[in-house]
Amino acid sequence: MIEAPEALYIAEQMNQTIQGKRITFVTAGYTPHKFAWFYGNPENYGNMLTGKIFGITHAYGGLLETDIEDSRLLLGDGVNLRYFKPGDKIPDKHQLLIGFEDESFLTGSVRMYGGILCFPADSFECSFTPYRDSAKNKPQVMSDAFNLDYFLTLINSDEKQKKTAKAFLATEQTIPGLGNGVLQDILFNARLHPKTRINTLTDNQKENLFHCVKSTLKEIYQAGGRNSETDLFGKKGNYFPILSKDTCGKPCPVCGEAIRKENYMGGSIYYCFECQK
Repeated sequence: MIEAPEALYIAEQMNQTIQGKRITFVTAGYTPHKFAWFYGNPENYGNMLTGKIFGITHAYGGLLETDIEDSRLLLGDGVNLRYFKPGDKIPDKHQLLIGFEDESFLTGSVRMYGGILCFPADSFECSFTPYRDSAKNKPQVMSDAFNLDYFLTLINSDEKQKKTAKAFLATEQTIPGLGNGVLQDILFNARLHPKTRINTLTDNQKENLFHCVKSTLKEIYQAGGRNSETDLFGKKGNYFPILSKDTCGKPCPVCGEAIRKENYMGGSIYYCFECQK
């Protein structure tokens, strides 16, 4: 699943590569997928988009939303996007295919689950609306608007005090686009255990956590994303997580203690027992 750094990186690639191209054909729902979600009938996407200019793409948390004249195309964090040059072979499987006037094309393929939502610019009412609105209207974690003062309003709020560090950072869209995939290294860099209660943190620890959120996500973005994700051209990112399933059991790069794994809150956490007390 792409998270905030990858979404921003891919949005910039789309704006540099696809923005301004005229759409000549659209196919949605070509390959059946049980957990691919569409807005309305995907057979209508062609009528909504064909002949229009592919506009600017915005990153909202882990979401990508493109302005296409009087329509919008919203892609969830579980959709793999890939841009192909003229003459390239169209993949056999895809849930979205958009062709352009110059014979290049864009595909979207859902992994575990994901939304491919095309809708009128002035109307978007469905179960996904609150999720999109939350991601769109909050300060983006990669932006200057997400500053220390804003972060402290989040972490010092009464309802967050009994939450753990993982629950605070990566649930309830407190910080859209920050999920389990980038959480592990943020907490390692902050030297906090994922189960640490927010109400036990000192002011210095809170400020340090903020800086680790910003610096870790910036490092992932500058590396073109994590090595588990691919960019618009199918290239894997160059950020190799310190803590992940690939490093579990291996020595911590700081102290040499074996990296541990636990099941927690419906997912996995990875940590160093010595560095993250």
